[in-house]
Amino acid sequence: MIDEILAFNKQFVANKGYEKYVTDKYPNKKLAVLSCMDTRLTELLPAALGLKNGDAKIIKNAGGLIISPFDSAMRSLVVAIYELGVEEIMVVAHSGCGACHMSFSHFHELMNERGITDETLDIVRRCGIDLDTWLEGFKDTVDSVKKTLDTVKNHPLIPKDMIVRGFIIDSVTGNLEEIV
Repeated sequence: MIDEILAFNKQFVANKGYEKYVTDKYPNKKLAVLSCMDTRLTELLPAALGLKNGDAKIIKNAGGLIISPFDSAMRSLVVAIYELGVEEIMVVAHSGCGACHMSFSHFHELMNERGITDETLDIVRRCGIDLDTWLEGFKDTVDSVKKTLDTVKNHPLIPKDMIVRGFIIDSVTGNLEEIV
C-alpha cells in the first residue's frame, strides 16, 4: 500500500495538485479542534464544521481524549495557543467511537497474538507505565467530553479567557450536539 501511495504522490507533485492547499502555519479561524482519529471523520469532520485547509489546527488521537494534563494532545493545544494564535478550542467526540469500552485486557490478548510477550509488558510496567490506565478508553461519551473540557479549562497553562467548548458529532450525518 505504501508503494502505491508513493507512486500517487509523484503524480500529485508533478501535476501540482498541492497548489490549492498552499497556506501558512497559522489557523485562519484561530481555532483548534481536538477529535478522534476515526476514519469516518477524516473528511466528515472538517466538512461538517465548514473548515477548509488552513482554517484550524486539528489534533487527533484515539478517542479525542486528554488522558493526562501533560500528554501530547494537551501539549499540542498549548503550542497552538501560544505559538499559532489559537483563541478557541473545540473538543469533538463522535457517536460509535471505538475508544468507548476500550481496555488493556482487550489489547493484552491482541498483543500476545502479535508476539508481544508478558515479559515485555512487565518491562513496560517497570518503566512506570500503567497499561491499564494508558490503554483505557471511556464508558460514556458525554462524560468523556466533560472530563476533557474540565482538563483543558482548568489546566495551569491555559489562559482563563480561552473559549473551550465540547461536542459530539454524529459519525454518519455530521450533526453536532453541544455538551455543556
